[in-house]
Amino acid sequence: MTNSPTDISLVRRPIEQAHGLPNAHYIDPAVFDEERQAVLFDNWAGLGVTADIPDIGDAVPVTFLGMPLLMVRDKLGEVRVFQNTCRHRGMILVEEPRKIEGAIRCPYHSWCYGTDGRLVSTPHVGGPGQNTHAGIDRALLGLIEIRSHIWMDVVFINVSGTAPAFEDANSDLLARWAEFDKPLYHGGADSRFQLEVNCNWKLAVENYCESYHLPWVHPGLNSYSRLEDHYHIEAKELYSGQGTLVYRQLKGEDGNVFPDFEGLSDKWDTAAEYITVYPNVLLGVHRDHTFAIVLVPQGPERTVEHIHLYYAQPDTEADLRARNTAQWKEVFAEDVFVVEGMQKGRHGVQFDGGRFSPAMDGPTHLFHDWVAAQLERHRGLPLAAE
Repeated sequence: MTNSPTDISLVRRPIEQAHGLPNAHYIDPAVFDEERQAVLFDNWAGLGVTADIPDIGDAVPVTFLGMPLLMVRDKLGEVRVFQNTCRHRGMILVEEPRKIEGAIRCPYHSWCYGTDGRLVSTPHVGGPGQNTHAGIDRALLGLIEIRSHIWMDVVFINVSGTAPAFEDANSDLLARWAEFDKPLYHGGADSRFQLEVNCNWKLAVENYCESYHLPWVHPGLNSYSRLEDHYHIEAKELYSGQGTLVYRQLKGEDGNVFPDFEGLSDKWDTAAEYITVYPNVLLGVHRDHTFAIVLVPQGPERTVEHIHLYYAQPDTEADLRARNTAQWKEVFAEDVFVVEGMQKGRHGVQFDGGRFSPAMDGPTHLFHDWVAAQLERHRGLPLAAE
């Protein structure tokens, strides 16, 4: 395992000469920790979806790269993200998803916080029966809030607080998909599932970005949305992915389909697009539904994919929803052997990061280039600031 920075000089070359990220970026705990800060904490990373906390008072604890966080819908209906850590002695506040009735109470010494993060009660802090003390300023000891932003129902967080505003960092993508900036309705329990995969999270991104693998890995999908029907989506240093000119709506036995989103341009009659919002959110948009996949790294070689499906109206047909979920689950499951196989391959000590097809791998190369750029920026910081 490496104790010194990896050589990423070949990663940022033009695609014809570039190599992929070195093996250490997939298997080395030290490099995983470096990317944790430089790639995930310093940028707008996906944490979860607001559908997980639909009602006022809902609270869901999430461990993100070892960091205990808490998603809460406060009394005003706003989604907030806090460190799930009491400001007194560092106790975890909420262990399981639940409804907050009143305040968030620490189970250790009963310090209590509002759903807006304010410290509202400190029982016996000044001695038995004395709930205040001159040395404890409640105004300074609220829960530590993590900067957050919601788009496409995904809760994005910037742990470091140093990233540009979400709207600025992703302005190009927000403009590209402005037609989908409207209410999205989560399909419910039958429209969410998880896949646990034995691979580094970046391999899931790399595979999602490109359509090159369709004929061999997704023969059913490729039978009507062929490789030649796809196009690259490439926004250097911003995002990348793929689109198709042939999207076929799912139909029920009586020919019924999901309702379309209102106000879409003619392009979306037959098109669909699949884009990675760097670093770890995979989004897909269609005329009648969208999906979000939040990749939560569990270590260098394990990732949990949280998949959620959304519709244009709140009450869609249950049978059709279940079929749509099953169809996507089959497609995503077909990718598992690929990403896990690439993970195994990264233990080949002579593997040099691989090469890219200039014609077919542009979106994946752009992701490698972006990751390398984040690492270059991070490595240029003075040590005292890291």
